[in-house]
Amino acid sequence: WQTGLMDCCTDCGVCCCGTFCFPCLCCQVAGDMNECCLCGSSVAMRTLYRTRYNIPGSICSDCCISCWCLMCSVCQIKRDINRRKELGIF
Repeated sequence: WQTGLMDCCTDCGVCCCGTFCFPCLCCQVAGDMNECCLCGSSVAMRTLYRTRYNIPGSICSDCCISCWCLMCSVCQIKRDINRRKELGIF
């Protein structure tokens, strides 16, 4: 991951979107990945993203993070997507 799970201050716009309109952020993440909007906050989406970009981790860690810190998880994915877009590798 290019930012940590709790690094919300690195992109306050993503953090605010996740805090005040979480479903919107989930749909943005799903849309960026060409997936169904309902899948944006799923363990499967985190695992898909992580494996697509060879990010270390496991399905078990994805499940734990998604169960206990769902908003932080989706914010982390969106921050990573934004950074990869800036670098032209998304």
